[in-house]
Amino acid sequence: MRIAQIAPLAESCPPRFYGGTERIVSFLTEELVAQGHDVTLFASGDTRTAARLIPCSRQALRLNPNVRDHLPYHVAMLEEVRRRVDEFDVLHFHIDFLHFPMSRDFVGRTLTTLHGRLDLPDIHPLFESFCDVPLCSISYSQRAPMPPSVNWVGNIYHGLPRDRLPFSPSAHGGYLVFIGRISPEKRPDRAIEIARRVGLRLVIAAKVDRVDQVYWDEVIGPMVRTSPHVDFIGEVDDRQKAKLIGHASAVLFPVDWPEPFGLVMIEAMACGTPVVAFRCGSVPEVLRPGVSGVIIDSMDEAEAAVQVALALDRGAVRADFEARFTADRMASDYVQLYHELEGAHLNAVYARRANSAGVDLHVVA
Repeated sequence: MRIAQIAPLAESCPPRFYGGTERIVSFLTEELVAQGHDVTLFASGDTRTAARLIPCSRQALRLNPNVRDHLPYHVAMLEEVRRRVDEFDVLHFHIDFLHFPMSRDFVGRTLTTLHGRLDLPDIHPLFESFCDVPLCSISYSQRAPMPPSVNWVGNIYHGLPRDRLPFSPSAHGGYLVFIGRISPEKRPDRAIEIARRVGLRLVIAAKVDRVDQVYWDEVIGPMVRTSPHVDFIGEVDDRQKAKLIGHASAVLFPVDWPEPFGLVMIEAMACGTPVVAFRCGSVPEVLRPGVSGVIIDSMDEAEAAVQVALALDRGAVRADFEARFTADRMASDYVQLYHELEGAHLNAVYARRANSAGVDLHVVA
């Protein structure tokens, strides 16, 4: 198939540091190329890909100090997509709802994966106005707040390349880790308190966005400075992340919001590292209690949960990842969904396939 992947421009594909959506778009794109599809990726200019790259900004917008507003860059990207729309059998968008008006004329061959939270009431009237847009969720819990009129066509869990994060059969570091983003909904304060209660060192590898700077300055920063058991190391790249998670005794995922997926959970599973998580959003869909981690409902359960997690079989954690959360499974699921889209140019796909095999096939439009 000729597939367009349209990524956010905040980060490159894959990101140098933090960036869940762009990371998933990258993994999906590379796997689709490996499976033999003709893939074009609309992304930032510092993207690394085996697909055909259409650069829509010079570099990841978050890393450019001269960029203050991301919207103009995304609007320009959508114009580039519109100009090239006839080149593709399927167009897969990962940019929330920015493309909805522009894609009206070819909506039947689009797929939109929603990567963010959907419990914000201001967005519901918009989705009701575009109830014909084919949508894909990344967890069933993500769908819960949405109006019943939206056009869900699939639910596909994220996946990672099998060899992206190597399996660590034992924890060498004797520490817990919190990784991702410093924000009130991610609850790093809970992670700090859990580590204190169990008497283990906590390593926090996270970015601080401008919108969360006050939360860092007034809440988490002071906690880190007054907690001798906590090391804050900031953002890490993939190589550092693999070592950090792989050597950890457990990953703490103490979220306090309707988490749409939680990529760090399957990154931990890939390393064989168990996860202790609060029961929010997608957590019960991703973790298998007693196999890949422990799910808790309160801080009162945290200390015992960590002890249970430390005793889990890391080989079984890795096996659960390989069975459920690999990039090849994710890509195959998406390809099946592409073929089910009502407006996908599948006649053209079959014609090209027959032509390459030397078959004289007449396709009636």
